[in-house]
Amino acid sequence: MRNRAAALLWRAGIAAALVCAIGLLPWLTRTDPALTVLKARSAERDPDPAVLAAIRDELGLDAGPFRLLGEWLGGLWRGDAGRSWISGDAVTPAVLQALGASLLLMAVALLVAAVTVALICARTLWLGAHRRLGGRRAGGSGSAVLAALPEFLTASVLATVVGVQLGWLPALGWYGPRWTILPALALGLPAGAVLGRLLDDLLPGAFAEPWALAAAARGVPGRSVARQAVRRCLPGLLPNTGLFAVGLTGGAVAVEQIFDIPGLGRTTLQAALAQDLPVLQAGTLALVLLAAAAAGLAALAGRLLIGPALRDGALPSLHGPKPPARTLQPLAYGGLLALVIALGLPRDPLALDTGERLRPPSLQHPFGTDGLGRDLLARVGHGALDTLLLALAISAAALLTGVLLGLLPRVSGPLVDTIVALPPVLVALLVTAVVGGGSATPALAVGAVAWAPLAAHTSALLRQERAALHITATRGLGAGRRYLLRHELLPAVLPPVTRHALLRLPGIALALASLAFLGLGAQPPTPEWGLLLAENQPYAERAPWAVLAPAAALALLGALAVTAAGGVRMPRRKPRQSAAVPEQQPRTRESKELAGVR
Repeated sequence: MRNRAAALLWRAGIAAALVCAIGLLPWLTRTDPALTVLKARSAERDPDPAVLAAIRDELGLDAGPFRLLGEWLGGLWRGDAGRSWISGDAVTPAVLQALGASLLLMAVALLVAAVTVALICARTLWLGAHRRLGGRRAGGSGSAVLAALPEFLTASVLATVVGVQLGWLPALGWYGPRWTILPALALGLPAGAVLGRLLDDLLPGAFAEPWALAAAARGVPGRSVARQAVRRCLPGLLPNTGLFAVGLTGGAVAVEQIFDIPGLGRTTLQAALAQDLPVLQAGTLALVLLAAAAAGLAALAGRLLIGPALRDGALPSLHGPKPPARTLQPLAYGGLLALVIALGLPRDPLALDTGERLRPPSLQHPFGTDGLGRDLLARVGHGALDTLLLALAISAAALLTGVLLGLLPRVSGPLVDTIVALPPVLVALLVTAVVGGGSATPALAVGAVAWAPLAAHTSALLRQERAALHITATRGLGAGRRYLLRHELLPAVLPPVTRHALLRLPGIALALASLAFLGLGAQPPTPEWGLLLAENQPYAERAPWAVLAPAAALALLGALAVTAAGGVRMPRRKPRQSAAVPEQQPRTRESKELAGVR
């Protein structure tokens, strides 16, 4: 009971600190909030000192940020989040309306993600149900392409082709359920691809457990075994499913911009850009509360699925020895990506030739040219250095931070729930306010949130692995915590979390690309892949190769990450000397500890 109270206080403290930081955003940027509000209200009006003074008096800015924050918090008890500094309308109805639109979009996107997960895992489930899985790993690299597709690019293609050219579905606006299909596809396909790969990674271990073998020996239908295998694997994925749900609500800013959806992410971003403090604080608070609710539901569902086995230490381990991974696929994808980079590096990425604008692929320009006549192969090759190195550095830092904090779930749990509620765009604005703009701002913004899914995954796997039978038996033999962590828990948890980090490598590159698409990342003429997509997206209909080139490079990166993730293994330990001849090998410290000698 005391631990739960401490966790609630820790969670409330983090949320309060976040809301206070949001409240101080106009003053952290070292700009005059009255000037920003005046520009948002009327861009043509001159910033006369008398006009600015009237705005400060109207909004109470002279009282200082802390008094404004206190008045805003006091109004929350009455359900009043204040009035917008820009429009003067009540904040609470506007935020609730935006939240409703985002929740509807999130529900449909989760349905699309669930169908995608089912398609990715279908072959593994069929092989396991018919006891033909053996040492093979199902699943290919098709899911990698889905996971590596930028959401804003998918949204643009769907809106242009399906919505405008074919006219099958509405492409703009928000007037009913039919308007949710295209944006839900853009959001749900990448999320389902990542979750599908994570589930597909756990299923072979579930089908190899004793209960599954016993059920097969007794003639239990394969469909029932497959259903129980999915139920066995879901608890380890539920925290990340909750994170995806919150990310689909607050992180869908680019998709909401393209489809003109009045969602919570877009509302919060517009309020942040205009420094409309009451709307920004209310939107952020709604995202934080949604993240807390998603985390609570995920934890409750995990306990219901596992039952008392988690408490009694009666779970088998899902992370036994893995079959050898295929090495040809990652070599092929890596070689192809290296070839593209090698062919592009000798070319000049900044050479302009307006007479060669938007030329299709040819022998002179294998990837075609962009809107300024620049060679796309050169820009993709030179941009790979920035994109890949930055994404790899952020992924490595996120993996290390996620594992370390995941080992401390009481500390990291509330922090993860709060961090994941923030769209990377809003984090980028906060980082810009604190440290200023620059090339490091997108990296800091993405790195600030990239570790959270890995920490949640580490905590979920660690909680299940601690309840495994072999851990209970080893602890009964006298093993200490350090021995269990080093020799039993980390070897079981690190490989799947590392594979998860590799799966998210394209997602980190996409997050950087999204910031560039929204004007918060790399700036021209830098040939960063996200910026290439943003620059060429207006020409997608008349010159599709201009966006297909960087998109194909991202897809190659995703395929390489997924296939390379299948080869992540912990090195096998050398077998211990047989107990029948103890005199041939002196006891080590670990063997003494395992034998109970302290």
